Amino acid sequence: MRVLLLATTTGYQTRAFGDAAARLGVDLVFATDRCHVLDDPWRDDAIPVRFYDEAASVAAILDAARARPIDGVLVVGDRPTVIAAEVMAALGLPGHPPAAARVARNKQLTRERLRDAGLLVPWFIATSIAADAAVLASSLAFPCIVKPLALSGSRGVMRADDPGSFAAAFERLRTLLQSPDIRAERSDAHDAVLIEGFIPGREYALEGLMQEGDLQVLALFDKPDPLDGPFFEETIYVTPSATPADEQAAIVDGIRRAAAAIGLRHGPIHAECRVNAAGVFVLEVAARPIGGLCARALRFEKRGRESFRGDPPSLTPTRSSAQIDANVDDKRGRESLEELLLRHALGEPTADWHREPDASGVMMIPIPRRGIFRRVDGVDDARATAGVDDVRITAKPDQHLIPLPEGASYLGFIFATADTASAVTRALHAAQERLRFHIDAELPIIAAG
Repeated sequence: MRVLLLATTTGYQTRAFGDAAARLGVDLVFATDRCHVLDDPWRDDAIPVRFYDEAASVAAILDAARARPIDGVLVVGDRPTVIAAEVMAALGLPGHPPAAARVARNKQLTRERLRDAGLLVPWFIATSIAADAAVLASSLAFPCIVKPLALSGSRGVMRADDPGSFAAAFERLRTLLQSPDIRAERSDAHDAVLIEGFIPGREYALEGLMQEGDLQVLALFDKPDPLDGPFFEETIYVTPSATPADEQAAIVDGIRRAAAAIGLRHGPIHAECRVNAAGVFVLEVAARPIGGLCARALRFEKRGRESFRGDPPSLTPTRSSAQIDANVDDKRGRESLEELLLRHALGEPTADWHREPDASGVMMIPIPRRGIFRRVDGVDDARATAGVDDVRITAKPDQHLIPLPEGASYLGFIFATADTASAVTRALHAAQERLRFHIDAELPIIAAG
């Protein structure tokens, strides 16, 4: 069986899918955003595509599929979700409709779909990045949020409490959207800004699988650290949620209705929402799984047995179901999220797969200040913290660190498991306190004479 994975040329999640495919005996074919002139520079036999040229990318993948037939498609990150949907539609594979993937990738279109479906949304307007911030501020209610239409991970998202802070935030976002790395994406969405009312309340994330329009919840995450601004850097995801059962049901129902309003039908989704006395405000439902290394906080086990497409469950002709089931995560015989997603992409039923009974969580270690990363001390001590499974420092020596709202990365990740979600949160914070990051200030640039 062969699965196509659309992804950037590098990334920890890409390697995680490669490892998962090897454990399951699945042939993983990459389609990555890279130069088509160089002859396989990463030696991964990937299909070269350009995310900004969707039609040409789809054509290149379909051409390659004639020689290497594709049985399933997965995607990492927001940018290639539409290409993935177009490929699945062209190959007759179940997936999210291309139109729905396009809506899910754009915050303004998502707001419009949810509003039209009668779901709770804040007031919102979209405007050009060239707009006059002072003029806009005169007609706004505060506090409000300024955000890009198509960046992820809270990048560029800022709160404004008055006209002065709004003007500063708008100018800061305009500068970000006009930066070379953003303009290189060649997306019209980066020519506009979304302004919306601030939603007070607690924030949650949901990881799920759409099964021909039905939502299978894989995990509901609490975000225990407050996210009230002025920036919205996410730090901790912990599951299972400690919120009351009726509120959890309302969150799941709201996200299910939001996915239907957007048109998402089959495949992974990652949703974010805020909850207050007014109800559930769905912020987004992305047509892709959780990003980065965060998926390592999720492990699954199977309860009961089902056949694979009606036959003895074998993903390759030479391997038995017992052999496949043995190729699981080393955490007490449980499978990773990537393995579960590969099974789903190949049409295997996933209803019997459930998240492990332990509470688990991840901390995305925030960048405290701009500068040059030199080293980190205390990693072994952090790993020795009770409940901590691993500490992964992803920042590299001499890397230029940029915190949110302009930045798009973290210093690393801490993973923990415990009997309760609160114990996981305590373990993550305790491990973070043992880490000491050494970040040098940038040298000032002085213009000549």
